[in-house]
Amino acid sequence: MTVRFDVVSLFPDAFAGFLATSFVARAIDAARMTVRFRSPRDFGLGKHRSVDDTPYGGGSGMVMRVDVLVATMESLDADAPSGRARRILLTPQGKRLDQERVQSFAEREAVMLVCGRYEGFDERIRAHVDEEISLGDFVMTGGEVAAMAVIDAVARLLPGVLGNEASTLDESHSPATGGLLEYPHYTRPVEFRGARVPEILQGGHHADIAKWRREQAIARTQQRRPDLWERFSNERGGR
Repeated sequence: MTVRFDVVSLFPDAFAGFLATSFVARAIDAARMTVRFRSPRDFGLGKHRSVDDTPYGGGSGMVMRVDVLVATMESLDADAPSGRARRILLTPQGKRLDQERVQSFAEREAVMLVCGRYEGFDERIRAHVDEEISLGDFVMTGGEVAAMAVIDAVARLLPGVLGNEASTLDESHSPATGGLLEYPHYTRPVEFRGARVPEILQGGHHADIAKWRREQAIARTQQRRPDLWERFSNERGGR
């Protein structure tokens, strides 16, 4: 299966180095992922190909035009090699991206990522997308970095990209672990400035190590992310 990403962005060149690096490049080279771009500027209005305008009612900044954005999205769908992409608006007003949502993207044939700029989108754009996603409760100058984050997170879930697919199961936020944070890792040297690798990890008793790692994942989640621990506890209590 190949996942197609269609990216609506005024700055497609910003993705060049990212797409040529590490596991994202491996996913593309292995034909597990394709990425297409379309700039709203191609559908801009007037001599200057304007894609934004001043907001009705006044206010600071410029707002991206709904007609230009919808034309861009529809053009990508019109010449798509396969079905219509699921349209994702990247906005700080969206639902926070999590591993479950990333997994759902990895299982789709096509996903469209719509990157904003300036003050934001004309509100009417929301009637032409399928969902809204945010990286967190903060604001960036545009959606390109968020789009890269989505692409990167999906790439590592695609078959054959990481090499060891089991590594995506036993990690932070994985459904296989109940969404807990991952246990701590150690490697050589055994001791560094007084801090030693736990003895249990040096013993080679796999059952004891597995038990220790589970206990550490629980303790770490309780301490660092009580919200995740509460969700984990509620889900387990309801079973």
